[in-house]
Amino acid sequence: MEFCEKCGGIILIQGDKAACASCGHKPKKKVKLEASEKIIQRDTIAVIKEDQSNTYPIVQIKCPKCGNNSAYFWTTQTRASDESETKFYKCLKCKHTWRVYR
Repeated sequence: MEFCEKCGGIILIQGDKAACASCGHKPKKKVKLEASEKIIQRDTIAVIKEDQSNTYPIVQIKCPKCGNNSAYFWTTQTRASDESETKFYKCLKCKHTWRVYR
């Protein structure tokens, strides 16, 4: 990317002509244009519909629906970034999900 020596604007290249996008100044030196192309390899993501409670931390908390004392939790930022995160719990017995705001 080249910049105008007069105003600092971006030099646009159209065909074999180059000029500043802001002030129209034509650079005296030849503008060199390089193009690079990067190939991004995307990984395949498997969608698993199984219960993955073994990957989350399990805590002792009472389920409001069935009264079971075991649930796993995860946290998510659901409000503004200057506010604390929301903690979600999921009962290991009945699979009821509830949240707790901090």
